[in-house]
Amino acid sequence: MATFPSRTVAIGGSSGLIGSALSTYLASEGHKVLRLPRGPLDPGALEGVDAVVSLGGAGIADGRWTEARKRAIRESRLAVTRGLVESMGRQARKPSVFLSASAIGYYGNRGPERVDEGSPSGDGFLAEVCREWESAAMSAAHAGTRTVLLRFGVVLSARGGALAKMLPPFRWGLGGPVGRGRQGLSWVALDDVARAIGHLMRSEDVAGPVNVVAPDPVPQRAFAQALGRAVSRPAVLPLPALAVRALFGRMGEEVLLSGCFAVPARLEASGFRFAYPRLDAALSHALRDG
Repeated sequence: MATFPSRTVAIGGSSGLIGSALSTYLASEGHKVLRLPRGPLDPGALEGVDAVVSLGGAGIADGRWTEARKRAIRESRLAVTRGLVESMGRQARKPSVFLSASAIGYYGNRGPERVDEGSPSGDGFLAEVCREWESAAMSAAHAGTRTVLLRFGVVLSARGGALAKMLPPFRWGLGGPVGRGRQGLSWVALDDVARAIGHLMRSEDVAGPVNVVAPDPVPQRAFAQALGRAVSRPAVLPLPALAVRALFGRMGEEVLLSGCFAVPARLEASGFRFAYPRLDAALSHALRDG
């Protein structure tokens, strides 16, 4: 088994779903993990740090998108990212790599099209936020730090995130397709997310956008069927598009009724191998781990 030098890794958003899993994984690999506090950083917060991972941001699916909520979604991401970039720039020895969260929302609603990192950005609020978010992160690259933009899909864990919200109705036999169920759903197992970030931290020839998704994106209807199988319940009750729009407005339109079939072209080309490349196995593991 290959061994890698121990590094000091600072993580913003370390208490979240991905941050907690990443902290545990990196510590198990022998790295020193520095959990960054919320809010402005002290001048010496990143002194001696080799790698910085930024995972912060207000939740996008926590209710209707009022103007205040949209501001919180945008500003929480931009403020954290800009603060980290500014802090890195003040260090006499800058971190060698900055890994900044983004999302496949960058691509917008793409219908049946498969998208990779070379695909253009799409339309809508989420795509706009992702473009601004990535632009803020790339300021670190302009200052000489290798910068990786982590475009996450739906992260599968029974402990939090989208899957944890889906599980109760599916376990009650009330799950099913959302709208017509044709929208792409690009997912990834939480364990693979942590391993992928560690891999990209070490991969010195990788910079720019990387889709952190499994190589098996599916229509939302197929995802609902797979989740129904995983919990041994039928998954045939649809949530009509009209109801989604009435309940959630623009958030429902962009998060629940839209999607894309994103593939991990750059991640696989860099040599990463998924532990859970197929949906049924990933869901079974997530439910056991939860």
